[in-house]
Amino acid sequence: MMRLGIGIGNKYMNPRGFMPLRRISLKPNFSKYKLIPQPPGNIVGTVNDPYIPPSPRFFEGGYHWAYERAIAIGLIPCSIAPFIVGTDIPMIDYIFSVLLLAHCHTGIKSCIIDYIPERVYGVWHKIASRLLTLGSCMSLYGIYILETTSNGIFELIRSFWGA
Repeated sequence: MMRLGIGIGNKYMNPRGFMPLRRISLKPNFSKYKLIPQPPGNIVGTVNDPYIPPSPRFFEGGYHWAYERAIAIGLIPCSIAPFIVGTDIPMIDYIFSVLLLAHCHTGIKSCIIDYIPERVYGVWHKIASRLLTLGSCMSLYGIYILETTSNGIFELIRSFWGA
């Protein structure tokens, strides 16, 4: 049966054939924000199942500790240098600022990995990691502005100390 050229069996039309069906729901889907249920003791399978190791991640695996130590060791001479040569060398100031930002980023990233694990929190782990990366990028831009418009972070600390 046809009415005004509109077929009754069309999946995009109301069964009466007058108005299109609404396929968009305004109710948000919060199911992806729920915690992922974990088996007791996080034991998946049986005793006889082979071990499946997690996929390796370059920056969150065994190299993570080495990066943190290298950054921490690099901070030592950069933090002592202004007391020896003064605050007039902008390259030392810039290297110190970037190393301090990288040190803070890796430290907070370690906290996210430890306390918001992806296997339990799913999308919240990704949101926290991306917010950290966004904040670090904004801080790097702030370091750029501080280095180009004024005399850098050492001069800023010196002006605070003297004020």
